[in-house]
Amino acid sequence: MNEQDFQNKLGELMQQIGELPTDQRERLEQMAGEARDRHNRMKKTITDLQDSLDYLRLSVKYIMFDLEATRRENAYLRKLLEKSAEGHDDGNGAD
Repeated sequence: MNEQDFQNKLGELMQQIGELPTDQRERLEQMAGEARDRHNRMKKTITDLQDSLDYLRLSVKYIMFDLEATRRENAYLRKLLEKSAEGHDDGNGAD
């Protein structure tokens, strides 16, 4: 059930409750109000959860980007170290 359907059904229910005798109406109006409040809290919780998931996805993308950059930098530095070590080995053998 989407939001519009829920609001329509709740409106119909409130209208039907309004037609009841006063002694029956009060308790049902309270229950319908509680249902509306729970629905609104649930909707807010779901929105907050979706926002948190979006933030998590973005954070993971940044972390993956950083990880790949670190790997590239690491490989580059290893190559520099290997070249440097080869240069020193050649220099030590000539002495």
